[in-house]
Amino acid sequence: MNQGLNRRTFLRNVGLAAAGALAGCNKVLPEIAAVTNKNNIGSTTTDATSNIIAPLKKIPEWRGFNISDYFQPDPWYVGENTPEELFKYVADWGFDFIRLPVAYPNYLDLAAGQQNINAGDVYKIDETKADKIQNTIYLAQKYNLHVSLNLHRAPGYCVSAGYHEPYNLWTQQDAQDAFVYHWSYWAKRFKNMSTQKISFDLVNEPCYREDVNNTSSKTTAVPGATYRTVAQAATLAIRKENANFYVIADGNNGATDPVSELADLNIAQSCRGYVPYEITHYKAPWVFPDPAYQPIPVWPGEMGGRYYSRATMEEYYKPWIDLAKSGVGVHCGECGAWKETPHDVFLAWFGDVLDILTSNGIGFALWDLKGEFGILNSNRSDIQYEDWYGYKLDRSLLALMQSKK
Repeated sequence: MNQGLNRRTFLRNVGLAAAGALAGCNKVLPEIAAVTNKNNIGSTTTDATSNIIAPLKKIPEWRGFNISDYFQPDPWYVGENTPEELFKYVADWGFDFIRLPVAYPNYLDLAAGQQNINAGDVYKIDETKADKIQNTIYLAQKYNLHVSLNLHRAPGYCVSAGYHEPYNLWTQQDAQDAFVYHWSYWAKRFKNMSTQKISFDLVNEPCYREDVNNTSSKTTAVPGATYRTVAQAATLAIRKENANFYVIADGNNGATDPVSELADLNIAQSCRGYVPYEITHYKAPWVFPDPAYQPIPVWPGEMGGRYYSRATMEEYYKPWIDLAKSGVGVHCGECGAWKETPHDVFLAWFGDVLDILTSNGIGFALWDLKGEFGILNSNRSDIQYEDWYGYKLDRSLLALMQSKK
């Protein structure tokens, strides 16, 4: 077992700076200011009184897919790792982006089947398992695909079930120290890599949950000041390794709301394409308690007691578009619809969403490449698939995505 960075050394060399950042959202470390300003493109200014760093740089309008190889502990859900030929297909189809959500226990040295994570376990990185994730990244990059590494599960938080966390990312210093440790670890692995090839998406769909280990417990937005301190400390750790790395923060409240508290930190923000749920998660049993009786969705039309149309979606995305116009990089890190959504409704809705995003310079990543939200092997019952080298290709969905440039 190789634990990678030594925890004591890490906390001495990096953790002290991170802890300073976490002491309060109104105090930006000089180190963060220096690193962040170095990374800016164009003119920047620093308010000496508030230490707020002025914006920012755009990000490329990446278009592509998520792959779910490492985001859950359940092999039955994830299936086999993405084979190399699929990355070639993505590139051949004209896309340039892969988002790689990772549950951090996937690269810990844990006992087989262990789902209760202890505080000491969080630092036990298994280099062989981390190598496997790195090799997947290299396979995608072989075909000139930018890879965005995301902690779908971070120490102390995940939007979904699967493991039992020892602490809460938003309220406990130990969890925040561990979060920074993990991002420092990955940034060191890729410190010499071109920033055109890799970026770092801090934590998937953050929200504040009363019980971090109960996905049914009440959730609210993470306090903006708290989110700022956590994101700020992780960004410092990443940019200590390479000052030019792209860093991405998912929107608050499950990636639905832009985070004004992050707007001056020279990090991009990520939205979602899952509104309305009555379309995107039609009959999904993990969302609707009695999915069999859901009304069949339409587009445009009334769903969930509200009328939805392109105009509704333009209103929904306006805060994100305004954020992008202000100079903050914006990307839609996940979007799509589950297999039960009528295909014609899905395509009509999705066409409007993608048009709104891309016409405003916002790229997107479908959830996911293969599987029941995907473009391959989605198991829809209402379409004729095209055979694609042994896979079942949703050609209509592919054509729609290709048209949005």
